[in-house]
Formats: sequence, structure tokens, C-alpha cells
Amino acid sequence: MGVPILKGYGLEKMTWIALRLALGWTLFWAFLDKLMGLGYATTSASAWVNGGSPTSGYLGYATSGPLAGMYEGLAGNVAIDWLFMVALLFIGGALILGIGMKIAGYSGAALMVLLWSTRLPPENNPIIDEHIVFLAVFLGLTVVKAGHWLGFGKWWIGTDLVKRYPFLE
Repeated sequence: MGVPILKGYGLEKMTWIALRLALGWTLFWAFLDKLMGLGYATTSASAWVNGGSPTSGYLGYATSGPLAGMYEGLAGNVAIDWLFMVALLFIGGALILGIGMKIAGYSGAALMVLLWSTRLPPENNPIIDEHIVFLAVFLGLTVVKAGHWLGFGKWWIGTDLVKRYPFLE
């Protein structure tokens, strides 16, 4: 029988759809939790809306390795807080909607490299951790144009904005 909305997609496309939506929701949820302090990774008292910094805890105390000093120096910086939150919102939102997959994929991959480099070497493997796996998924989503399936990607690439600025595809 199956789910009618997924009819005709096939297992390969459904896998990419699931990866796109799961990764999008992961980033969007992180944005919501850090913004409002929903009690998962961020308490209400530490929420951005309550004056907390979305980067101070992690960058200030959880970094390790050769770049730790640099990241600790960025912890709580207002500009870094804004960049991080905008990245979570727009990359997560783009993945969920299936729009801007090229820019979301490449910027998501860059975000994963930055997060990976906050703890070197990674805790459970000398080279690879979940950030590198997510980086590969981001690049895969970009290459296969996963926003075209169960998303607004086909509509998005037909807009005048994207025709004028193809890097927004």
C-alpha cells in the first residue's frame, strides 16, 4: 500500500528525502532550543531570548585540541552568536522546505567542518565523528538535488530570484 504522498519516489529518493528532513529538523530544532530554552540542550534561563548566548557554553567549555583557544575566545561573542543562529535557522529551514539546497548544502558542510574542528582529535575516533558524516550527507543532498522530491525545490529554481542568482539554487 504505502504512503500516497510518497508513491512513485522509490527507495533511493525516499532515503534522500528522509535524510534531508532529518538533518533539517536537527538543525532547526537546535535553533528553537537555543532561542527559547526548551529544556533539552538549553535551559530556559540560558535561552537567547532571555539574554543567554547560544555559543558561550559549548565554545567556552567543551572545546579541545589545537584550536580550542581560538574557539574559547569566540565564545559568547554577539556576532558569532548571530552567525551561528542564522546558520541553524536558514540551513535547517532550507532543508525542511527543499529550497536553496546548493547554498544550504555547502554552508551546512562548512558548518560541520567548523564544529568538527572544535574537538580535535574527535572523542571516539582519531579522524571521523558525526560531523564528518553529516558533511557527507550535506554534500550528497546537494548533488542529488534532494529538494526536488517532497519539497519546494522545483518551484524554487523556477523563481526569478534564483534565475537571476543561480547560487541560491
